[in-house]
Amino acid sequence: MTIEASHIGFRYGDTPVLKEVSFALTSGRFHALLGPNGAGKSTLFGLLTRLLAIQQGELLLAGQSLKKQPSEAMRQIGVVFQQNALDLDLTVRQNLQYHAALHGLSRKEARTRGDRELARFELLERANEPVRKLNGGHRRRVEIARALLHEPTLLLLDEPTVGLDVASRRALNEHVRILCAEAGLTVLWATHLIEEVQQDDRVLILHQGQLLADGAGHDICEAEGTRDLAETFHTLTGAG
Repeated sequence: MTIEASHIGFRYGDTPVLKEVSFALTSGRFHALLGPNGAGKSTLFGLLTRLLAIQQGELLLAGQSLKKQPSEAMRQIGVVFQQNALDLDLTVRQNLQYHAALHGLSRKEARTRGDRELARFELLERANEPVRKLNGGHRRRVEIARALLHEPTLLLLDEPTVGLDVASRRALNEHVRILCAEAGLTVLWATHLIEEVQQDDRVLILHQGQLLADGAGHDICEAEGTRDLAETFHTLTGAG
């Protein structure tokens, strides 16, 4: 298992945001964390990335406790946050090299790994262009390439298609799925958009801080007696 969450709870003041959330992700698989806006997805990501302190429960990343072995645990993950975090005035390659240096990679190793990831996302020929010249979808691909430089076992993406058009959203989702299949990477993709989730995905449905469903999409539909995930999502959360 790459992530094991046990009885996670979190409050902002007196307001509970996550309530006894427990799950375990399967290595090398695409997982969709599906929930309406305000469901608690970003709070969960904040806990997984140590932007927020764990108040209740236990989080393990590749067997390492975020409380007891935070440095070892954090080395296992690459993260793409909802807000774009690239320096628009640096080139694509410079953005990657700066991030690689933070992980202690040599300039040579950073170049090798960076070019490999850019080629994977069909952006190598644009490596020397300022990020500002890229469209939103390509900027997101650069962020994913950057998140993979230190070769994590787990990739977290928090609403990565926010602000993208339909075609760019679809292309980014497909690229990450291919990456998951080819590289054996474990992916946790958080979204409120049902069209980004497939029936065969492992799906975790979060609503008002509670995990309402966890399993293969088709199994969840069968258990709920619904035709598809869109109907299931609406039935459980009122969204969609």
